[in-house]
Amino acid sequence: MDKRVEKIIQMMREDVRGELSLTEFAQSVNLSVWRLCHIFKTDVGMPPIRYLRLLRMERAKDLLESSFLSVKEIAFQVGLNDESHFVRDFKSTYGFSPALYRSRFKNNHPEEEHNETNGIKGNNGSKGNEASKAKQHLVQIAKHSVLPSLHLMVYMFSYLN
Repeated sequence: MDKRVEKIIQMMREDVRGELSLTEFAQSVNLSVWRLCHIFKTDVGMPPIRYLRLLRMERAKDLLESSFLSVKEIAFQVGLNDESHFVRDFKSTYGFSPALYRSRFKNNHPEEEHNETNGIKGNNGSKGNEASKAKQHLVQIAKHSVLPSLHLMVYMFSYLN
């Protein structure tokens, strides 16, 4: 992957709220906006703005799963000031509204949430069992992720180490 594209991806990850414009991204790697979009789409498979939107939805999904923030607060956290726009984007990405996604996630994972809040480890606390559960969880995340290739790389890297 082009180093300039890697830099832009890093900048996007650090600033999911979208404080930087496409012009500023291009200037940071000494490219025109058109050339940046061309190189980015060639390396990543989608335009930079779409990639940023997917990063935002991925971050919103994580916040819905792990926080008690309202949908409006999550929208703001990921850089969308219009709640209805956020709900529409989230639903088009994941097939559910943010509120419905959160309720389905909480209903499917009540024992994990309870165990984590009480500090309880796996069934017998063995490292092998925990590692197996962690691998299964990573595979499940990769399957349901908007950016599966990134999660797959993380999974492979963690498996090799």
